[in-house]
Amino acid sequence: MLISPEVTLDQYAVSLRSGFLPTVPPLQLLDDPYYWPWEDIVLDLPNHIESRTIRQAVDALPVLSTSRLRDEPEWRRAYMLLAFLTHAYIWGGERPEDVCPLIHLLATSSNIFQILPPAISCPFLEVSNHLELPPCATYAALNLWNFGIKDHATDITDPDNLYTTSSFTGTKDEEWFFMISVALEAKGATLIPLILEAIHAVSIDESQRLCDLLDQFTKGLSELRDLLERMYEKCSPAVFFHQLRPLLAGSKNMASAGLPNGVFYDEGNGQGEWHQYSGGSNAQSSLIQTFDIFLGVEHTATGDMKSSGVTGPAAKTGFMQEMRNYMPGPHHRFLNLLSQISNVRSYAMSHKADSAVRDAYNTAVMSLGRFRDSHVQMVTRYIILAAKTKHPNTKPTSAQVNLATTTSTQMKDLNEKVTGGLHGTGGTDLIPFLKKTRDTTKAAASYVD
Repeated sequence: MLISPEVTLDQYAVSLRSGFLPTVPPLQLLDDPYYWPWEDIVLDLPNHIESRTIRQAVDALPVLSTSRLRDEPEWRRAYMLLAFLTHAYIWGGERPEDVCPLIHLLATSSNIFQILPPAISCPFLEVSNHLELPPCATYAALNLWNFGIKDHATDITDPDNLYTTSSFTGTKDEEWFFMISVALEAKGATLIPLILEAIHAVSIDESQRLCDLLDQFTKGLSELRDLLERMYEKCSPAVFFHQLRPLLAGSKNMASAGLPNGVFYDEGNGQGEWHQYSGGSNAQSSLIQTFDIFLGVEHTATGDMKSSGVTGPAAKTGFMQEMRNYMPGPHHRFLNLLSQISNVRSYAMSHKADSAVRDAYNTAVMSLGRFRDSHVQMVTRYIILAAKTKHPNTKPTSAQVNLATTTSTQMKDLNEKVTGGLHGTGGTDLIPFLKKTRDTTKAAASYVD
């Protein structure tokens, strides 16, 4: 099956120039004053979080209709705003359960609970449904639709030329953390036409052309790794760990952080449901999963915690596959299509171990593995080691419960070689999952017949 980029990519919201980023930079404001109550709170979100007034501000919001959103950029802006409001509301207090005393009427056997009020739940559920996304802070909300460009004449693959339009903390560290991902998406966009060309080269048995394309792909991955490692330049591990990471956490597998039941999305009039969602995660990047699919890397790790040292029955769907449900609908469908037409691994494995095709393929796979090596090393520095650092600005109160405080507690008396038991923002058993994903990537290469 031959894919024609000129004909098909638009329907998947994928661009040969910008990849999975929108072809036009995201809106920085909803023009209709009707939606300015959302804009006003998000504009001042760092102050609301620091002063612990975010919940009062959100509780005072009216329930706004989504009927006045006109086009996709406006729907995306609304989604981004509501995602930031949701996570600030859930995690912006001392404890996630001290939101509303009335929710005890809705709680289960546990007396720990969290409610999201109708002013957020109602429009967020509608906007999420329109965009085919879950109502939480996904990678799309935090990165793809949350950036601006300082100088349009400058390359947007440079994170110094990018800025966030919304922020939890107002810090340069947070902005740099998000903009590194945006720059990676922009730079990685150049690899998408190479991928499509490589698939076509296989379909017409042009082995030399495939080798050339795989070599270019390997070089591109190396450049992406260099860009990823620029994270260390302007993002402090202590700021990330203590101030930003807790606000990125989801509501799934977060019992230790105060959400054993997830979050109750109150739709008013006695209506609503409990939901558990993963938080923002780079596993939700369609670009990274595109690389996996292209090279035939299949991830089966679920990221689940072990219980008493025993792993439960294997899940039908691995975590990486599940994360496609956290991508915009068109991007999810693009990955599904790519999975159907991907042919490079089987073609490479049909050649001898010492052939040029096999060598080019193996080199590309190992390059992706090294990219994941850098990610594992970064997690060690920004989470494992940062868990032993002090809060950079203020000392948390003894009553505070969030992903930072629980991770720090778990890290007591442990060293940086901790092997498991720490939750990622997506709800995974962080270290084992990342290492398994890295090892699975490298294992796709085969050096023997």
